[in-house]
Amino acid sequence: MLNRRGMLTALVAAALGSRAVTAPAAPTAGAGAKRRLPWRNWSGSQQCLPAARVAPASVAELQELLAGGSGVVRAVGAGHSFTPLVPTDGTIVSLSRLSGLLDHDAESMQATLWAGSRLGDIGAPLEQVGQALVNMPDIDEQTLAGCFATATHGTGTGIGCMSTFIEGLQLVDARGQLVDCDRQRNAELFDAARVSLGTLGIITRVRLRNVAPYRLRRETVWREFDEILAIAESEADKHRNFEFYYVPFSGMGFTDTHDITTEAVSTTDKLDGNEGARDLQLARDWLERSPRLRALVLGTYMKTLSDEVTVENSWKNYASERNVRFNEMEYHLPRENGLQALREVRTALEKQHPEVFFPIEVRFVKGDDIWLSPFYQRDCCSIAVHRFFDEDYRPYFKTIEPIFRKYQGRPHWGKLNTLQQQDFRSLYPRWDDFVEVRRQMDPQGRFLNAYLKGLFGATGGKA
Repeated sequence: MLNRRGMLTALVAAALGSRAVTAPAAPTAGAGAKRRLPWRNWSGSQQCLPAARVAPASVAELQELLAGGSGVVRAVGAGHSFTPLVPTDGTIVSLSRLSGLLDHDAESMQATLWAGSRLGDIGAPLEQVGQALVNMPDIDEQTLAGCFATATHGTGTGIGCMSTFIEGLQLVDARGQLVDCDRQRNAELFDAARVSLGTLGIITRVRLRNVAPYRLRRETVWREFDEILAIAESEADKHRNFEFYYVPFSGMGFTDTHDITTEAVSTTDKLDGNEGARDLQLARDWLERSPRLRALVLGTYMKTLSDEVTVENSWKNYASERNVRFNEMEYHLPRENGLQALREVRTALEKQHPEVFFPIEVRFVKGDDIWLSPFYQRDCCSIAVHRFFDEDYRPYFKTIEPIFRKYQGRPHWGKLNTLQQQDFRSLYPRWDDFVEVRRQMDPQGRFLNAYLKGLFGATGGKA
């Protein structure tokens, strides 16, 4: 019997009237490509040559660095942001040596962790002390500090972004001083620091509100696009976690749900997401000039795919391995606008951009009260579009972004967008309040690189 990848290849070959189709060779860097740049993000879209890269082994060492130095300082996590938050010719600080569980309280169900901890590394230690994160995103490579700085989120209509789990945090300001904040101490700083783009100081530790360990039943079901739209709102309200994907030029997508269960750990056969992305690229490369044939082939193939069910401890079930790199734009729209915006995104994509093969991702997030959270005071439907990392994302994103803006979307702080200072100021009611707190914490602008200075510099607040 043909395996799934073999079946798609055979369908493409049949559509072309060819005996065999081989996948195009993977793109390679040119012979003259420069490889000496010491920092770049995961997709390669952001790069810089800083004067220094440091990884302090203690908070005291970090304090000394900030108190005794000068120039721009930017903290770096896993490099999974696509916006230019890190690039500087000054100093880049990694918190990789400040990682792990510091303390926990069983009665309050809270835990304090170093801010340099990777999401994928804290599930087991938390489980050992009887705790688990409330929710997680679908990539677990990020550091906690990076997640909170950009309002990283998972999905769930009753669950906020990662920053809403913070009960307290500690940071080192531009003068090298330690500052603690929570809802009682330095409350305004707390409201600003939970999503700050790393512009208030370098977060060293966070205290998180957690829950008891739980097991999730994750189910993936392939469906026609119209069916997904018909059930999306009710499914989002029915399940603890709900998201869906649409595969361009296929008329098909899949829903992905998570629900708490007491079932035994188990899994069915699963489609490898990285191989799946390469399969879609193959179909694009060979059928790009015939959208109807491409839709027929992909739709036929996807209707053969079985449902997938995985039961596992929560921290093992949220994330998916992402080995196929991409660039991404994601906007968070008022929930009531999300599905209509998605219809327009699909139409624009399939009329104007046959080169696109990455699925569109749709998630749901509860509103919050954090000043610079994209979910501030509104429940959201988040829509993300992607381009293969080695291809020019700009034409596609230029087509899609006006649709997101038309429906009052706010961009993910770590995802590509073209918004400027005044655009953000109009989208965030507490923008000027954030800018004022930022000035107090960093009067010399040491935590502002060129991009962030454009957002929060001398004209970033009230005139």
